[in-house]
Amino acid sequence: MSRKTAQDFDQELLILFDAYVHGIVDRRGFLEKAQKFAVGGLTAAGLLAALSPNFAAAQQVPKDDKRLLTSTVELPSAAGYGTVKGYLVRPAGVTGKLPVVLVVHENRGLNPHIEDIARRVALEGYLVLAPDALAPLGGYPGDEDKARALFATLDQKKTAEDFVAAAQWLQAHPDSTGKLGTVGFCYGGGVAHALSVRLPGLSAAVPFYGNHPAAEDAVKVKAPLLIHFAGVDERINAAWPAYEAALKAAGARYTAHQYAGTQHGFNNDTTPRFDATAAKLAWERTLAFFSQTLKS
Repeated sequence: MSRKTAQDFDQELLILFDAYVHGIVDRRGFLEKAQKFAVGGLTAAGLLAALSPNFAAAQQVPKDDKRLLTSTVELPSAAGYGTVKGYLVRPAGVTGKLPVVLVVHENRGLNPHIEDIARRVALEGYLVLAPDALAPLGGYPGDEDKARALFATLDQKKTAEDFVAAAQWLQAHPDSTGKLGTVGFCYGGGVAHALSVRLPGLSAAVPFYGNHPAAEDAVKVKAPLLIHFAGVDERINAAWPAYEAALKAAGARYTAHQYAGTQHGFNNDTTPRFDATAAKLAWERTLAFFSQTLKS
């Protein structure tokens, strides 16, 4: 059976699903409102299942890929939850120091998709760390609904400090060249933006459809930014004009791309919101940007 795409679903249903993913409506609310789209033998629960991630179908780099060395690490975070846990990946058989990339997950913690993204980045010649914001609560629970519920209970001030600590630890790693980049998706896109404000030593930041910092913080951005937007994503896109004006006024270096007709989450190849053409282009741009900013 061919995988479904966003075109297989009503746009109103996709917007409703986005609200569900981000905690604006709960599961019951989604099912009640989705009922009107349940036609032709489908149920609202069936629609939710069809829109939800299928990690196995989307995996690109196996967990045991012999080209990579992977491990779970713990590092201190004095201003955060005390300890950060993460997934560390590097190319196998490579000696010498490497540029480093922090990969930041969506609002469900370090799930299999983000681990796969970390492996994809590492294969390009980087030392990669993907922290798990849910580690203080036991880590990613293996269920997206449970993960989302747990995520809502985090102290976001502490979690923000955990990501700062993780980035600083990675940059100072003995195998690091000191060139640090970050890429994040949705919630993680917001973290990538936040790190561009917090870390003057950051070399590159790539937010995918993430919330922007306050406009007055744009003056703190020193790293070049590569920003990816979905075309149909009013929740994120509405804030961009004000932040772009602030970046311009601050003389910040940034490039922004909006991918026409795509949904929020278009790079996530585990769900029907995935847009293969846009994701391929965005990823090629991301890798070229990292090569220019971290390897040059």
